[in-house]
Parts: sequence; structure tokens; C-alpha cells
Amino acid sequence: MFVDEAALEERLATPSPALVADLARLDGDLLVLGAGGKMGPSLCRLARRALDAAGRTDVTVHAVSRWSDRAAAQALEADGVRTVAFDLMDPEADLGTLPDAGNIVFMVGAKFGSAGAPSHAWAVNAALPDRVVRRWPRARIAAFSTGNVYPLVPVGSGGCTEEDPVGPVGEYAMSCLGRERIFGHAALTRGTPVALIRLNYAVDLRYGVLADIAARVLAGEPVDVTTGHANVVWQGYANEVALRSLLHAGDGDGFTVNLTGPETASVRRLAHWFGTEFGKEPSFEGEEAATALLSDASRCHALFGYPDVPLRTLVAWQADWLRRGLPLSGRPTKFQVRDGRF
Repeated sequence: MFVDEAALEERLATPSPALVADLARLDGDLLVLGAGGKMGPSLCRLARRALDAAGRTDVTVHAVSRWSDRAAAQALEADGVRTVAFDLMDPEADLGTLPDAGNIVFMVGAKFGSAGAPSHAWAVNAALPDRVVRRWPRARIAAFSTGNVYPLVPVGSGGCTEEDPVGPVGEYAMSCLGRERIFGHAALTRGTPVALIRLNYAVDLRYGVLADIAARVLAGEPVDVTTGHANVVWQGYANEVALRSLLHAGDGDGFTVNLTGPETASVRRLAHWFGTEFGKEPSFEGEEAATALLSDASRCHALFGYPDVPLRTLVAWQADWLRRGLPLSGRPTKFQVRDGRF
């Protein structure tokens, strides 16, 4: 359990021995593009801690973002991360002024509002990657993608594997597939070592599928079960996999991995678990559809081990977080959306 955000951040920044061992092998500095988002600060802090534990104080972690929240940037600086204020979407901005690096984690993305501004989603999710691979053609790149590139599949299927055909629904998902294709093209034509990480859905108690469901149960509001199943994974594990994926980045078609937890989690069951935690009987609306957005992360678990925080522990942590009145991000996942319009 966590008494405050500082305790949560400390847990997210604690590296595993496997991460320390992998980052000890990095060749060159680490550049995190889009480091100011929901996952970026904790990933940067985790990387710095792991590198320090490996004795790699020679490796600089550069965190690139607009950094409109200066307090977040200052906190990272205090933890040994070098922050770089830079607007990656400024058409006049020169990527050549950003640091050289042997390793890049690409975390930039546009999701919410993409239905109303599809050109912006494509500019961020597909056009920007082309500029990135032109600027750093030889760097190892671990690029966050999304499970949304897959179609909705039967709940009993176990989810899509990396070998299954993609079938994006909506402008957001299509633009994310565009991002993958651009990075894949760089791998084929320039030999850029690329790892594509199809994530759904990370949770860190301030946001995520569990926070969305738990908040409704606590407030006595009905939980929509139309999209009746989802995958979730602890954000600390997700950040570790992203960093360790750098060493799996390869040329040719590149390396693709689904990143999520092992369970096909029932939304109705999660709501009942939270009801037990809060001493409330949850209410529901809608009827469970036969399909959902689901991924099979067997490859991920075979390479990097199972997530270190199980689902029931995440539920207990999430309930305790809300009982304490600790802050939420105010940015729902919208995992219930079935038509791809975010």
C-alpha cells in the first residue's frame, strides 16, 4: 500500500536485478522522447536508478518534452535525469539540436480527440516517427505502440498474438499502425534497430482501467460492462519491458511484442472485487459483448518474466488509494470504446 504519491513513485523507480543487468550492457546514452506523459517520468527515473545500480554513471538519461509542468522536470533533474525542453511537433523545431544517443524510447502519441482531429493524430503518430528515424538512423529504438492495432476478438480466444493479422478500428488505431509501419520501414531500409511495444493497458493507481472501474463503484455509479473484458498490467513492469526491449531491437522486420498482463480480466468481476473492498454493491449497465480488445502477451512473459504485481494486488492497491483520497489523473482510459472514436 502507498501513503502518498512519493511512495508510489519510489516503487515505480525501483529496478529489478534483470533490468540492472540489461542496462549495464547499453551502448550510448538514453534519449526518452515524450517523457512528460503519464508513464514517461517514472520510466526515466527507473532507467537512471537501474543504470546507477549497474555502475553506468557514464550513461546520460535525456528526458525530452515540452515540460509545461516545470515541477515535474525539476523533480527529474533532482534524481539525475537531464531534462530537455523541446516541442517535437513544432514544424520549425530542429531535431538536430537534440542530443545524440545510442538508445531511444519513443513515447510520443496522440489518442484522445483523434476522432475530431484525425490529421493531428496522423501527424503525431505516423509523421513524427519518420523525422525521428532520419535524425537517429543507427540508434536502437523501443517505440510504444498499442494493442488497438488489433481487431476486437472473441473473449474466449485468449487475445491476439504478434503473428495475428492487425485490424485497426478508427483513426487513432490506424495512425498507430502507421507509426509501426514507418519504424518498420526504417528497419528495412536503413537498418535501424527497432522494437515495437503493443501496450494495453498500463495502470499506476492514478489512472488506468482499474481506477476507472473503482472510482465508479466507490461513487455508486453504474459500471458499463458492454466491453466486458480487458487486459491490464502494472506500469512498473511495463516500463521495465520497454527499457529491456532496447536490447531486442533488431533490423529486418524488427521486434514486436505485446505488453500486458496474463489475465483476460472480467469488468464485472473487477467491479465486484472493488465492491467487496469498499463495502458497496456495484451496479451495472449494458450487456457484455462477445468480443473485446485483447492481447496475448505470452512472448513478453517468456522473455521478461511475469508481471511482478498480480491483478488481485493491483485491485487492493487501487482500492486503498481511493479510500485514502489520493489523486487521480482525471484522464480516463476509455477502454469501453468499441468504435475506435476517442
